[in-house]
Amino acid sequence: MEPEREALEAYWKKNLTLIVILLAIWFTFGFIVPYFLGPWLNQFTFLGGPLGFWVAQNGSIYVFWILILVYALQMNRLDQRFGVRE
Repeated sequence: MEPEREALEAYWKKNLTLIVILLAIWFTFGFIVPYFLGPWLNQFTFLGGPLGFWVAQNGSIYVFWILILVYALQMNRLDQRFGVRE
């Protein structure tokens, strides 16, 4: 196998690994945490409402924005490492 193809396959593998990890985090904070921890979190209040509701409603959106930022930064770093330009 030629070196350029190996580098592209390594780039793609790291890209997919990053995507899978970030999707797992998104799924955890978007579905699992509010569903399983929501009733327990509702015993606490945050900004005048139940914490479980806040985590399900707003917290998952904040996590989503953070994941977008992490993906953009990591892909820029990965692009530089493998010499991939837009």
